Amino acid sequence: MYDDHYGLSGRPFQLTPDPAFWFDTATHKKAMAYLGYGLSQAEGFIVITGAPGAGKTTLVGHLMETIDPERLHVIKIVTTQIEAEDLLHMVAAGLNIDSTHLLKAQVLAAIEKQLHAVARTGRRTLLIVDEAQALPIESLEELRMLSNFQAGGYPLLQIFLLGQPEFRAKLSDQRLEQLRQRVIAMHELTPMDEDELDAYLIHRLSLVGWRGKPRFTNGANAAIYRWSGGIPRKVNQLASRVLLFGAIEQIDSFSGADVESVIADLEGDMAIERRAVPRPRVQSPAVEREAALRREVSSPAAPAAATPDAELAARLARLEARLEEQDAALRRVLTLMVDFVEVEDAHPTRRGAAA
Repeated sequence: MYDDHYGLSGRPFQLTPDPAFWFDTATHKKAMAYLGYGLSQAEGFIVITGAPGAGKTTLVGHLMETIDPERLHVIKIVTTQIEAEDLLHMVAAGLNIDSTHLLKAQVLAAIEKQLHAVARTGRRTLLIVDEAQALPIESLEELRMLSNFQAGGYPLLQIFLLGQPEFRAKLSDQRLEQLRQRVIAMHELTPMDEDELDAYLIHRLSLVGWRGKPRFTNGANAAIYRWSGGIPRKVNQLASRVLLFGAIEQIDSFSGADVESVIADLEGDMAIERRAVPRPRVQSPAVEREAALRREVSSPAAPAAATPDAELAARLARLEARLEEQDAALRRVLTLMVDFVEVEDAHPTRRGAAA
């Protein structure tokens, strides 16, 4: 809708990562330098971390566009909580190995063989693991073991790990000491600086045919940065809604007040999404009966003329009477069971005949 109103050829602020919209903030430029250094070393682990929406996936996409496929075979894995053996199967698939019916030892042998085959073609193999913070310790250790594969003293596999900030804490686990020793570079993607925001907005708009309309005033930029904290995905989320608002209201120059109005709508939408519907509590029948008895005692439905103390005493009396009835019934059942056992013990021949 807003692309037509502003004469744009596409959506400049889509949430889906797109390397075509790559923008060199200071932190992303530094991350690319670390990745380039890592590739030149051709060994070990490179670790890039950042908050959700900081641009890790876009970073990888941009890296892929700079890589010569004739010199590097790339395997990309986006993890959830993948166990070690399943992770090996995913690496095998990235090497075009059908490991469906292979045991772990066979999978490892097949991976090493294929890594050698790739090396003989003059290419190196790069494994990129996104969302690495979700990997169990055992899976990370399996990656370290894969990095041991060598040919003539040269590593056959290099690994990039990308994850959220908590991944750094996971790496401090004493069980990962050997992996930490193989990390040759590490960088944290931080939010863009406030003075980078205007250039970021203009860059993305220019890629879809922007000719000066719409325009973001200094006040609008300040409001966008204040809400987003400089996180690219949050900037895109807000800017997209601002353009939609502008198309509806016929606005070509956004003020801080315009952006604040959109922020209020966004936060209202988020509050509705977060509002949880209470789930019914499931209790055992015994707990339900006890709760019912308590409600009967604590929630009197007495006539208006009855005093609270008198009504409470009456309900307590009824509760005690009910408990006495249950106790008597239980005693009768126990007596019958004892009588039955004694009769059986007194006539053992009956059991023999029955058998």
